[in-house]
Amino acid sequence: MKPVLIHTHFHRRKTGVTRSIENVLPFFDDDFETYVYGSNIDGNKITTSKLKSILFSDLKTVVHCHRNNEIIGMLWYRFLGAKFKLIATRHAETVPSGLTKYLLKKADKVITLIKSMSTNLGIDNTLIAHGVRVEEFVPNPEKRLEKIKQDNVILNAGRVRKAKGQLVLLEAAKVLKEQKNWALVIVGKVDKPLFLEELKTITKKHEIENQVYFADETRDIISYYQAAKIVVAPSFSEGFSLVTAEAMSCECTVIATKNVGVHSQLITNGKNGYLFEAGNSPALELLLFKLMKNQISHLGKQGREEIAQNWSAKKEAQNLIELYKLW
Repeated sequence: MKPVLIHTHFHRRKTGVTRSIENVLPFFDDDFETYVYGSNIDGNKITTSKLKSILFSDLKTVVHCHRNNEIIGMLWYRFLGAKFKLIATRHAETVPSGLTKYLLKKADKVITLIKSMSTNLGIDNTLIAHGVRVEEFVPNPEKRLEKIKQDNVILNAGRVRKAKGQLVLLEAAKVLKEQKNWALVIVGKVDKPLFLEELKTITKKHEIENQVYFADETRDIISYYQAAKIVVAPSFSEGFSLVTAEAMSCECTVIATKNVGVHSQLITNGKNGYLFEAGNSPALELLLFKLMKNQISHLGKQGREEIAQNWSAKKEAQNLIELYKLW
């Protein structure tokens, strides 16, 4: 009988963490009886009663948690006598709080996503990077977005907040004023309405409000990548930056901040994308101008090649399976 693998997801909405779990789930079925426990995630879901029946059985079981509340929940079952292997992934690059570190030490294995995260954690961990489902995140040059009047799209995807660099992007986006057939689309959940108003004020200041569009968080993010020629990831900090990898897989030319998240590992500047220093709006503006005027190469095909060869969800899943099987 196959061992059991359960990924937990205790969160009120779908996030990049959710997508990272969903990306690898299909690759586990040959080796494990695979389930997800929680809400707002796609997969083979189990009820609490089914979870308990597995945890308190003789089945070899791996539970993979992604947040503190999930670890706490599983540790409670372990306190009650359940026997299973507990894996925890740290998804943030920052130095963990005392509580987080305490909980992670209770796990049998801890996973980090990038080198800086591994170093900052301060406890033993295994580095396994996220991957992209390259067979789904594919280019489609014919894709168009409804309600976007311009033919060419620059995209920014992810949470809309200061740490993600949208202020830097909009200051650089004043270059749109002279490129009327280009639009900037910012798609993602807005943390604070006042910040969104600040962004809209900048568009009016630069007289580009008719070329900048704001869209809500969506599960159909692939359509946005496919419709975009350029994707900008101007963030100051990232846990990983799955958006960058997904955009590259869809053959977007990606401009991302240097040494943030996994950007500098994914992108070799000028070969499969472009890098700039976080916060440097003039540098970003110049890159956008040169790409829009075709003064430098669009590198989407090279970006997809990098992801397909080195950053696929299948490769991530294989690395996870090796870890899960270390009984």
